[in-house]
Amino acid sequence: MSDAPNTGTQAVGETRPIRLRDALRQARIEAADRTGVVVDLRDAEVARLEILNEALDPLFAQVPDQVDLFDRGISQGDTPRLWIDVVAHVLMGRDKRIYRFVQDTRFGRIVIAESHDVAAIVDAVTDYVARRMIEREHALVATPVAEPAVVEPPRRGRFWPFAFGFVVGALALFGLALLASLRSL
Repeated sequence: MSDAPNTGTQAVGETRPIRLRDALRQARIEAADRTGVVVDLRDAEVARLEILNEALDPLFAQVPDQVDLFDRGISQGDTPRLWIDVVAHVLMGRDKRIYRFVQDTRFGRIVIAESHDVAAIVDAVTDYVARRMIEREHALVATPVAEPAVVEPPRRGRFWPFAFGFVVGALALFGLALLASLRSL
């Protein structure tokens, strides 16, 4: 009888892990495998963006040095991005194989181009860079500011105010002379 309880506990102990330490170790191994897959995907995204970045080198070599609109670089965050300028960047699509060239606007994010092909995205970025440089030129052109036209009040003739003042003055002198003559009486 004393052997029956020991045999039951040993049989149960052999089918599942006895120690918590072994279970934690197994859980850590599984989590590391899952994390490794995520890290591999992120590394693949960064590698694809670096390929695109290298394909854009000839384009940005042609941009004049005095044009400081573009600050190209890859950001390593939750979603790796290849920044073209402050508002436009390239990121990988959901399937991690498609390039998505987007621009942030005050009304939301717009997709400028989306393709599996690096050359198509390079063409879209080239068009974008050209448009931004033209916008910059238009902003820097010194357009003459239209001064508001000074509207002069209509000029009246100088003769009529003079004549009116002369007549009023003569009548005033006549009235004073009349008043003075009536007092002396």
